[in-house]
Amino acid sequence: MAVYQIHDKDNVAVAVDTVDKGAVVVVNGRSITARDVIPAGHKIAIQDIPQGEHVIKYGFPIGTAKQDIPCGAWVHTHNVKSGLGDLLHYTYEPDKAERKELHSDKYYSFDGYVRPDGTAGIRNEVWIIPTVGCVNAIARAIETASQQYKTPHIDGIYAYSHPHGCSQLGDDQLHTQKILSGLVHSPNAGAVLVLSLGCENNQVSLMKEVIGDYDPDRVKFLVCQEVKDEITAGTALVKELCAYADRFYRQPCDASLLTIGLKCGGSDGFSGITANPLAGEISNRLIAAGGTSILTEVPEMFGAETLLMNRARDASVFDKTVALINHFKEYFLKYGEKINENPSPGNKAGGITTLEDKSLGCVQKGGTAIVEDVLSYGDRVVKKGLNLLQAPGNDLVASNALAAAGAHLVLFTTGRGTPFACPVPTVKIASNSRLAGFKDNWIDFNAGAIADGENKEKTADRFFQYILDVASGKIHAKSEGLDKHELAIFKNGVTL
Repeated sequence: MAVYQIHDKDNVAVAVDTVDKGAVVVVNGRSITARDVIPAGHKIAIQDIPQGEHVIKYGFPIGTAKQDIPCGAWVHTHNVKSGLGDLLHYTYEPDKAERKELHSDKYYSFDGYVRPDGTAGIRNEVWIIPTVGCVNAIARAIETASQQYKTPHIDGIYAYSHPHGCSQLGDDQLHTQKILSGLVHSPNAGAVLVLSLGCENNQVSLMKEVIGDYDPDRVKFLVCQEVKDEITAGTALVKELCAYADRFYRQPCDASLLTIGLKCGGSDGFSGITANPLAGEISNRLIAAGGTSILTEVPEMFGAETLLMNRARDASVFDKTVALINHFKEYFLKYGEKINENPSPGNKAGGITTLEDKSLGCVQKGGTAIVEDVLSYGDRVVKKGLNLLQAPGNDLVASNALAAAGAHLVLFTTGRGTPFACPVPTVKIASNSRLAGFKDNWIDFNAGAIADGENKEKTADRFFQYILDVASGKIHAKSEGLDKHELAIFKNGVTL
C-alpha cells in the first residue's frame, strides 16, 4: 500500500511510505505518477485541484489551493492555505451527523479500588497537593520522609508542584483552585494532604469552598505557618493518610466505572488514519459498556467543530458546544492571534498541512458517540458517555485538566513521540510503527500496525484489553516510570 485514500470524496491520498518522484501509485484502479517526492505521512493530489478549490481529506475541506495543483503533486503548506476565519454562526443539524446510541452486550471489567462514594480508582496513591507554589519544596520533603509508610496496597506517595496560588486574580485563581480541587477528588488518590503556606491568596478556607464535601479521614490540611516544624507535622499527617489508604485493595469493577481522557500531540499524517480512529473506537466501546470519555484541546476542534456540534444530545448541549468553540476563538482574538495559528512545526514535518487537517484527524478520538455534556476548564465530569472539556491544545495543560476532570487515565496519540507524564497514567499511542520501534521507551501501544495491514478490529481488541490491564495495575504506562510531580495549570490574566 503506497498511498491511502481515507474517504471516497477525497482529492488527496496519504503516502504510507515515501513515494519517489516518477513512481506510479494506484488509487481506485487509477495509475497516478508522482510529480514530486511525497514523504511518508504527506499528501499527494489524486486529481487536478484548481486554484481556490477545496482540498478534501476525511471527506471534508482541509483548506484551499493557493495555486493550481496538478494530479500527482505533493500537497502541503507551499500550495494549500487554511480556510478558517473568525467567529461563525452555527445551526444545530443533528440529522447531518454520524451520531450513535452506543450499547453493548459484552461485559468488561477491571480490578480497581472501590471508594466509599461508589467510584473506583485504578491506582491507590497518596497525594500531597500544595495550594501555593511557595511550599513546593516542603511538599517534596514530606513526600520523601513519608515513603516509610507506603504499604503493598498503596501504589505510591507523590507530591505535586506548581507555581500558582498567590498573586493571582479572578479566573486565574479560580482555575488554580478548580484544578487542585479536581485532583483532591480524583478516585486514583486514596488519600490527600492539602498543603498551604498560610498567607497566599488561595487560602485554605477558599480551597475548602471549591472542594466542597470531603471525608476528613481521606483529606487533611496543613498550614505551614501555623506549626513549628511543617515537615514533621506533614509527615505525621501522611502517616495517618497512608493508614486510611491501606484499607483499599483491588477488586473486580465494572468497566462502566472507568473514565478515559482523550488527547493527541505531535500529530503526523498517520494520526488521523491509525491512532486517533483507534482511540475513537476505544471510546465507543467504553461508552457502549456504560463508561465515560472526555475529549479536549478546543483549538484542535476548529474546522471540525460542526461534527461534534451536530452530535450534541440536545439543543442545550449544542449551545454549550458553540460557546466552547467561540469563547476559545475570542481568547485568540483578544491577544491579536490568528485562529488558525496551528499546526506546530513538528505537525507540519509529519504531514499535517492546516489546522482543519489536524482537527479533522483530532476529533476522531471522540468516536461516534453522542456528546452528552460540555465542561468548563476545571469542571469535573458528572454525565456518563462522551464529554467535551474546555482546555488548550498544550499537552501538559490539557492532560492535567483531564486528570482533574476525573479521567482515570489519558489515551495520548502521537506521531512524533513525547515522554511527559501527568498525575494519572498517560498511555502513549504511536501512529506509526517507525516511532513505536524507535522510541519504545516512550510508546505504550503501536497503532501503526493498522497502516501495516493489521485488521482494525483486531487492533482495537488488543488495545482495549491493554487498557483494562493498565487499569487493573497489571501493566504500567511508560510515563509512570518518569517524574510526574509537575502540574500545568492554565493562566490568562494579571499576576500581582
